[in-house]
Amino acid sequence: MKPIRIAGETVHIPSVIAVFVAGFAGGEIAHFIGAPLPMMLGSIVVVGAMAVFGVRPLGQPLRVPQKLRACFVPVIGLSVGANFTPGILEEARGWWPSLLSLLIYIPLAHFVGYQTFRRLGGLPPVTAYFGSVPGGLIESVTLGEQHGANVQMLAALQFMRLILSLMLVPLAFSILNGGAVGSAAGVVMSAARAPFTAEEAFWQTILAVIGFFGGRRLNMPAYLVTGPILASGLGHLSGLLEAAPPWWLIQATQLVIGVTLGARFADMPVRDFGRALKLALTNIVFTLILAVIAALVLHQIVGERVEAVILAFAPGGLAEMSLVALSMHISALYVSTHHVARIVLAITVARLFSSRIPPEA
Repeated sequence: MKPIRIAGETVHIPSVIAVFVAGFAGGEIAHFIGAPLPMMLGSIVVVGAMAVFGVRPLGQPLRVPQKLRACFVPVIGLSVGANFTPGILEEARGWWPSLLSLLIYIPLAHFVGYQTFRRLGGLPPVTAYFGSVPGGLIESVTLGEQHGANVQMLAALQFMRLILSLMLVPLAFSILNGGAVGSAAGVVMSAARAPFTAEEAFWQTILAVIGFFGGRRLNMPAYLVTGPILASGLGHLSGLLEAAPPWWLIQATQLVIGVTLGARFADMPVRDFGRALKLALTNIVFTLILAVIAALVLHQIVGERVEAVILAFAPGGLAEMSLVALSMHISALYVSTHHVARIVLAITVARLFSSRIPPEA
């Protein structure tokens, strides 16, 4: 079967199916050993390894339509929005201390990352600067490209930031908890208890589409998630919606996110991958230490669990950290609200000080 063009991307359907089968197998293995968010983490590891080591499924280059992710990420927004209640809106009034703390945390995390990449990795200034932005992956890569950064290394560092946060944070919670947590321990991710009927599915789909296009039209940060969060939240507050997306749809979303993230490393030399992994891991450790300090200081002030504040400050992606929060039944709205603010603030800070960074040699 010859490759075909779908939505501007060249796709060899049998090889894409083979990649997803491999990712699913990785998810099942991760579930068997008790890993948190197994379908996403297992598929990232397996597909990422295939990409780095040049595996060619069915003799074809490892390619997965990245736009497929856009069809599933809104499911996370619908799930987070299912937590909207009149009570949660009252509770949100107490979140301002941790939101204000991001004004300190974001510049400090960016500075630590920049120094790590410059001093330990010897990266050029522009690549180190935009590679260490603690939020807004796509925006960071775009800005770095405009300023002359090494785009492949920059993208690798940013994807490593997201993936390592996604892997290390739930793993750390599992270790500290003394066993499996969240979905790995059998926790159901849907917060709402109402059945997911055909009528509910219809309105959820309508609101997901409205949130997607409305968020893009309004230029909302991370609109793939924030638009559906707002639409779903309004739907639940109005009584139009009563349920959250079912567990199997969340599992499918985990698989798609894991496979598409892992496939991002295709064609990247193993040496560059190893260098980016070492630098990003060093940076993530320092950044998560800052997040833990923030959580210990703030959790009683804002009335949230320590784990919730750590997730809110962890330098992962909005969609991915929201999935972790949903899996562990941690305040997903608290986490997602802080990640939206983190993205906006991180990109604003990056733009503000970019003129002070010397150009690439």
